[in-house]
Amino acid sequence: MADAGRPAPQRRDARRNREALVAAAAEVFAELGLDAPLDVIARRAGVGNATLYRHFPTREDLLGEVFRSAAAVLVEAGDEALAVEDAWTAIEGYFTRIFDLVDANPGFNDLVTMAIPSVPVLAEMSRRNAETVGTLVARAQEQGAMRRDVVPMDLLFLLGPLCRAVPAASDLRPGLWRRYLALLLDGFRTPAAHPLPEPPIGDDRLDQLFAGLWEAGEEEG
Repeated sequence: MADAGRPAPQRRDARRNREALVAAAAEVFAELGLDAPLDVIARRAGVGNATLYRHFPTREDLLGEVFRSAAAVLVEAGDEALAVEDAWTAIEGYFTRIFDLVDANPGFNDLVTMAIPSVPVLAEMSRRNAETVGTLVARAQEQGAMRRDVVPMDLLFLLGPLCRAVPAASDLRPGLWRRYLALLLDGFRTPAAHPLPEPPIGDDRLDQLFAGLWEAGEEEG
């Protein structure tokens, strides 16, 4: 008689297959982006397509599982930033943490610069990120560290393309992106303020901006 407390072999195999699929997907998404063919992931994991779809019926299901821990790290980074009294220090630390994550895993780049509202984990991460940035910008302006004629969207508008450039910058020299992140953020400081010629875009246009960047990258590739 089989030990009632021991998992059935089928369950162990299913757990192994699921773990192999998540690990393979993390590698493939990092190499090929979030639109990578799912059959490539299945082959990398050593299983068939049917097994992949049994565990993850949709791409969104797989994305949510692969990036669950990364989303949690980003939320944690936001909470830590909000706990810092000096808002400018918090802003620098928060975006440095995000760029560090992108530098370590190119797949995370797509995650933070693409809108994926159909994945609940990622949609919540995007909402929390926008909320965090909005709070930090308001605090920095109240403390006199950030120019008052800018809005959170201005920061996100400029940081998105720079984030996309992190892997290429790191190929040239590890950590090179830090120079350009510092230069970009300095433009938001109060002493750097000059009259701005155009009004900002609305928050609802950010997804459109990132979608355009993604399509441009696909055409170049």
